[in-house]
Amino acid sequence: MNSVNPFSIKFLGAAGTVTGSKFLLETEGKKILIDCGLFQGLKHLRELNWKDFPIPASDVDCVLLTHAHLDHIGYLPRLVKQGFKGTVYCTEPTADLAEIVLKDSAKIQEEEAENANLFGYTKHTPALPLYELKDVENTLLLINACPLDEFINLENGIRFRFRGNAHIPGAAFIELDIANRRILFSGDLGRSGDPMLQTPEKPDRADFVIVESTYGDKNHPTDSTEEILLRIIQRSLQNHGPLLVPSFTVDRAQDFMYLIWKLKQENKIPDIPVYLDSPMGIDVSKLFLKYPECLKIGTDVFTEVFKSTRMVTSIEETRHLAKNKHPKIIIAGSGMMNGGRILTYLENQLENPNATIIIPGFQAAGTRGRTLSEGGTEIKIHGNYYKVKASVEHIHTMSSHAGQDEIISWLSAIKDKPKQVFIVHGEPQSASALRLKIKDTLGWQCTIPQLMDSFNLD
Repeated sequence: MNSVNPFSIKFLGAAGTVTGSKFLLETEGKKILIDCGLFQGLKHLRELNWKDFPIPASDVDCVLLTHAHLDHIGYLPRLVKQGFKGTVYCTEPTADLAEIVLKDSAKIQEEEAENANLFGYTKHTPALPLYELKDVENTLLLINACPLDEFINLENGIRFRFRGNAHIPGAAFIELDIANRRILFSGDLGRSGDPMLQTPEKPDRADFVIVESTYGDKNHPTDSTEEILLRIIQRSLQNHGPLLVPSFTVDRAQDFMYLIWKLKQENKIPDIPVYLDSPMGIDVSKLFLKYPECLKIGTDVFTEVFKSTRMVTSIEETRHLAKNKHPKIIIAGSGMMNGGRILTYLENQLENPNATIIIPGFQAAGTRGRTLSEGGTEIKIHGNYYKVKASVEHIHTMSSHAGQDEIISWLSAIKDKPKQVFIVHGEPQSASALRLKIKDTLGWQCTIPQLMDSFNLD
């Protein structure tokens, strides 16, 4: 391929927002999609999920996935439903997680459509799921799992490789080589201080960089997560009520399980019952044992953590536990409270002044978690409004996203100044703050693309 041939990138998601990651590269007739995520949060963003893909889905040659969070993979079955028949490349843990996450997503969407039709809280007749389980099954047939750190060759001299970035098991940043130029996609950058996951790798060169900015405007507190969680649990026990932990079920739920187990082992808290109420979270926890190379702690330790947590498998048990106001810890999805079994607990416990709810990390605009984190006094669930009388506690130290200084440190490993840097996957304030920090620290000019913006890379 001629090294001066231009190619382009189009920002189909995660531009001006943290969700819906989709970046379309076009070169010499090849169309490569980096990530294929769902929009979440605000209604006008969620409505974008229902629009057809901007080009015929059958024209996309392949999809490269950075990791298996829904805002990076959740649109895949929709793309397949519209005619995509190419290959989906990802790491081995991401392939396993994708099956769990996408099946859970389809199930939730089918259930929500059913409930909306049953209880009448829909303007659509009938309400339909975005996609169904059969669409997920068709998607899984296209996935090709790849090892870390090994280049995979595509057509026309294009090659790529995945490198570990410690956001969740299997998460990676992508180095994509086209026409003697390297395009670097950060994915969601993890943190070196993660209690369970290995330290992120760093890139050494890039001509073009697409970097996330979820926490581009701030650094994470250095306080001990264990001490913060200890104080929250102690206050919850003094209130004689349940402690609800709305949790991202890929990685964050396992962090909570581990830290609570550790506090018990150190005799800092009594043997209070701990429940994991998420079918997906249970499957993900088992997956941690399958890929010990992703972990800092031994599988023997995590096996004990897993054994010490009571697994809730039926919705009947969920309903029973949700009504019970006795002290216990419930870890349930989803982390932003926009779906999943946590909603049943909120319906029963939001108005209980003895209950405690933890805000476990970043909450996207438009989610129930964002409303709670900003001091909202009323939450709407399944068409009904509930007063917030429970205590709300925040843990700001557990994020699986790199903070501003960590992003700068990661970028600083690049030896020569890139030709262009695009800041994505952040709300406007975060992206703007990171742009200024990169300019002041590294001397690089950056672009903050908006949704559907397109740029030639040459």
